[in-house]
Amino acid sequence: MMRIKPIPPNDLPPDVRYVHDEIAKLVGHSQGQVNMMDSDGALLGPFPPLLQYPQFGVPALTFLRALDQHATLPKTVREVAILTVGGKLGARFELYAHEIMAEAFGIPSRVISTLAAGGSPHGLAAEECVAHDIARSLVSGRIVPTATYQLAVHLLGQAGVAELFFLVGGYSLIATLLNGFDIAAPGDTE
Repeated sequence: MMRIKPIPPNDLPPDVRYVHDEIAKLVGHSQGQVNMMDSDGALLGPFPPLLQYPQFGVPALTFLRALDQHATLPKTVREVAILTVGGKLGARFELYAHEIMAEAFGIPSRVISTLAAGGSPHGLAAEECVAHDIARSLVSGRIVPTATYQLAVHLLGQAGVAELFFLVGGYSLIATLLNGFDIAAPGDTE
């Protein structure tokens, strides 16, 4: 039984409908490979709780949008970090969407598979490896070790490391919502 259902756009109040429509445009453009809408045009994944509780969801969406608008990290580095969060926290929809995006950005399937299973893959580029190490530390509730932090600053720059921290935090929020509301990936049977 679904804990929260996708909300058909026509059932949303006008101010929330506007947010829905903006999200639909953005994900259609940037994540067209991922099924983000149902047959009624309602957004899937983390969006039903974000829209059903707009007092929390709209500010969260503003933060998440800023992560995309101001992204400077390479897409592969971002996807490795996101898949590390999703894999460690077991967020099914997050893994579904970002496995597809990681593949689109050229991350090898063996790496995607290992990250999705919560593991540490071999063969990552140095920037991807440090992003994985940082994401793994943070989602495990640990302080990033000094040596890891210093290497990340060397490889990604201070602003890149800050972006990575915010990215891990943002996708940890998404994973928490997905897990709390038990939101499956399209096609998952429960």
